[in-house]
Formats: sequence, C-alpha cells, structure tokens
Amino acid sequence: MNETIGKRIANLRKEKNLKQDNLAEMLNVSPQAVSKWENDLTCPDISILPSLAKILGVSVDELLSGKQEIEPVVTLVPEEKRKDIKEMMIRITVESVEGDKVRINLPVPLIQAAIEMGLDISEVSGNNNLKNIDFTKILEMAKKGAVGNLVEVESAEGDKVNIFIE
Repeated sequence: MNETIGKRIANLRKEKNLKQDNLAEMLNVSPQAVSKWENDLTCPDISILPSLAKILGVSVDELLSGKQEIEPVVTLVPEEKRKDIKEMMIRITVESVEGDKVRINLPVPLIQAAIEMGLDISEVSGNNNLKNIDFTKILEMAKKGAVGNLVEVESAEGDKVNIFIE
C-alpha cells in the first residue's frame, strides 16, 4: 500500500524530532491543521508546501509523491570550474531492509583528517555497510573533478548505500 501524504508528513516530522505544535508554529498554522494533515482529513495548502518541505528536509516533489529525487550521474568538472576540495561535502545515505535510514553529511576535510589518522570510516560510523568502501579512492576522484553519485551499493540482504559528493 502506498504511503499517504499525511503519513509521510507525520514520519518526516518525527524523523526531525518535531512535535505537531512545533511544526504548526513554524508554519504559522494551528496544531489542529497539522493533525488533520497527518490523519489524511485535509491536505496542506499549496502555498505552505515549499516551507513544509524545507522544514522536513525534502523537496516538494518528494513530499507529495514519496519518491526521492534521483541524484544526477557523476560528472567530471573542468579544473577551472572546480570547487576547492576544502569546500566539498560527502553525503552518505544508508537504508536498511529493517527500515533504518541514516543520512550523513561530512565535509571532505573531515574525511581527509580521518584517513590521515588511520581511522576506518565504518568503525567511526558504526555502520558495517561502509566497511568495504575505499574513501581514499573517493577523495582521489573528487580531487580530479568527479562530482555526483559516486557509489551505489545494494547488499544481498537489500541494504542500500549511496555516496554523493558535491
């Protein structure tokens, strides 16, 4: 069964550790309005959708459809247009078959420092899904101008890992 927009709003709100009252205050609506959305009695007004999506950390499309935006493919940025490696971010998402969702945003200098110290990222994160990912190679690719969704892995058990660099 497809997830309704109300259930999606409730789940995203809970992921952000927000209460209905907090979300209502942030959107300048009543807590009852939020409750009605989450119980699929009404839908948010179209004018509220951009703010609601931003607060919940998703796009309006994802809020409405439940489908995550597809990340662009890997591109190679010409040297003269590249960001300084110190300003780049690595985004890691892990989705387990049990329903766990982990989203990590790490500045590249932090990853570089961890590698230089000899730390294993999977040990630091506590996530075995990252165990076989060579972050040294990912950083080398970034230094050469590769940006986008560099790694997509789906384990035999169905766990998914994506590593995106920007």
